[in-house]
Amino acid sequence: MYDMPTQAWGTPAVQPGPPEPPRKKNRTAVIAIVTAVAVVAAAAVTAVLVINKDDDKKDTAKGDKKPSAAASSSKDTPSQDDGGSDEDNPRANQTVEPVIPGWKTVTNPKRHDAFDVPAGWYVKSPDAMSTFSKDGKPIISMTGPAYYKEDNCTVKDKKTGATLSSPLAGAGTKGAQGAKSQADAAKTEANNWLYAVFDQDDTGDYKYTQLPTKFTNKYGIKGYSASATVTGVKKTDKCSSDGKTFTVTYTDINGDWATWVLYAAKGVKDEVSDETIKKVMSTLRPLKSGT
Repeated sequence: MYDMPTQAWGTPAVQPGPPEPPRKKNRTAVIAIVTAVAVVAAAAVTAVLVINKDDDKKDTAKGDKKPSAAASSSKDTPSQDDGGSDEDNPRANQTVEPVIPGWKTVTNPKRHDAFDVPAGWYVKSPDAMSTFSKDGKPIISMTGPAYYKEDNCTVKDKKTGATLSSPLAGAGTKGAQGAKSQADAAKTEANNWLYAVFDQDDTGDYKYTQLPTKFTNKYGIKGYSASATVTGVKKTDKCSSDGKTFTVTYTDINGDWATWVLYAAKGVKDEVSDETIKKVMSTLRPLKSGT
C-alpha cells in the first residue's frame, strides 16, 4: 500500500498570479536519514513507513536540493515495531483529548505538538515515521503521522509484483532546524512534499496557493504557514494524481523549529477539502514533554 495518497483536489483558492515554486532545477526535497523501514508508495513514489524513536536525524530544511535519480518501485508493509497496538486501537497511546468534539488527537512527543483529525482518519503511534524514498533512498520524512482512507487505492508494483496501497491524505510533523527562516521552511516543505509524494518524475505544474504568511492560533502556536499544489501530473498508474500541501513552521516548547505538514490527493473522489484541512490546522497546539 502506498503511504501517501495520490489524489487530485479542486481548484485552490489562489490570489491572482502567485509565484510558482522553484522550477525543476531548483525543486527541493530534504533527505531524512532513517532506520528500520517498511516501504510504502504513492504511484511512482517510494514511501516508507518507519517506527523509529530517533526518526529523522537530519532535521535541516535546505533549499535548492532535489532527490537524485528516477523514482523506484516500492513495497508497502505495516510498521514493524509498534507491536500492532495501533492496528487494534487507532487512538493507541493517546492521553490528550481532542479540542474538536468527536475528532481524534494526534500527538508527537518528539516535536512537542498535537493536532486533531476527523473521526474517519487513522492515527498511528506517536513514534511512527512516514518516509518517502527515491531509488531506495529516503528523501523526506515526518513522525507522528495520521492518514485518511489509508488503503484508498491499490496497484501492483511493476518491479516486485507487490500490492501497493495509498491513502487520500496524510499529516505529521518534521524538524526544521537549520532552515534560513520559518517562512522559508514553510514554503520549502510545501514544495518538497508535493514532489516527494505526487510527482517525483517532475511532470506537473507547481504553484503556491499561499506564500509564507504569519501564523498564530489561540493555542499559542506562532510561526509561518504556506500551501501549494501540483497539477497536470503524468499518470503512471490508476493511483497517480495531482496533489496539495499545507504547512506550518513554528517554534516548539524547547525552542526548536518544526514543520507540520498535511498532504492530500487532489481531484479525486472523497478528496479532503481545504476547509477541513484548515480546521485540522487550527487545532495545532503545543505538547508538554512527558504528555
